[in-house]
Amino acid sequence: MVFEKKEYWRWKEYNWKNPDTDWRKANIITAGVDVGSVSSQAVIMCDGELYAYSTMRTGSNSPNSALNAINWAMESTGLSLDDIHFKVGTGYGRVNIPFADKAITEIACHARGANYMYGPTVRTILDMGGQDCKAIHCDEKGKVTSFLMNDKCAAGTGRGMEVFADLLNISIEEVGDRSLQVEKEPEPVSSTCVVFAKSEAIALLRSGWSTEKVLAAYCLAMARRVVSLIERNGMELDFAITGGIAKNDGVVSRIEKEMGVKALKPKHDTQIAGALGAALFAKALVEKSGEK
Repeated sequence: MVFEKKEYWRWKEYNWKNPDTDWRKANIITAGVDVGSVSSQAVIMCDGELYAYSTMRTGSNSPNSALNAINWAMESTGLSLDDIHFKVGTGYGRVNIPFADKAITEIACHARGANYMYGPTVRTILDMGGQDCKAIHCDEKGKVTSFLMNDKCAAGTGRGMEVFADLLNISIEEVGDRSLQVEKEPEPVSSTCVVFAKSEAIALLRSGWSTEKVLAAYCLAMARRVVSLIERNGMELDFAITGGIAKNDGVVSRIEKEMGVKALKPKHDTQIAGALGAALFAKALVEKSGEK
């Protein structure tokens, strides 16, 4: 008998469309595609309003990942790539998106996307991606004024959280809530290297720590790592978080406690911020050119 190992790290992939929008009535249809190291998103906008999107795991091939994401976002809409007036690629795979009309950095796109998602009062954005984190300052129009990125390491990123979910046999979507089920906050595990943190977690489990206590220690380590990044770039309110980790209450609540500030509540899926910003840039470029 062959037993399949459950993949606790695997987060849900999905697509969405606004059933109240008819793209055929739109003057400008644009798309943004964010090919990240761990996940890929595609967003389609009609006249600057969110119409459809998809979010899925990035494969081994950036062009195919981009194509899969945009096709899934267009699924059941009747749209084809030819119907979209302008397409902007972003993320680490942005230069390998064959159907993109332009590539723009993820820093600029996340700031623009956060401005749309949270409003013009946002000044500090923490983007917690699959393999990096960025602390970004922007103005009231979502234009970047400064930013800092973390060192290249899975610690303090979405990939690091996936490693811990698999190690502890906890669904990644439960990690945040389970980490809050502790009576007293433990000391954090290593925040500089996910390999060291994993070894430390195994030792703590063997010493009798509960799964929840180890999760709390890792979420706290992750929070302190990104807080250090924010502090180096400076905190200016309002504060917002984008990326998949923004859905992890265990990390978000600890960041808020460490910083002494509350993050704005998201009105949209935080994972699509980069692709959303790319689609907004696409619309601006169409309007600037005067062509469709």
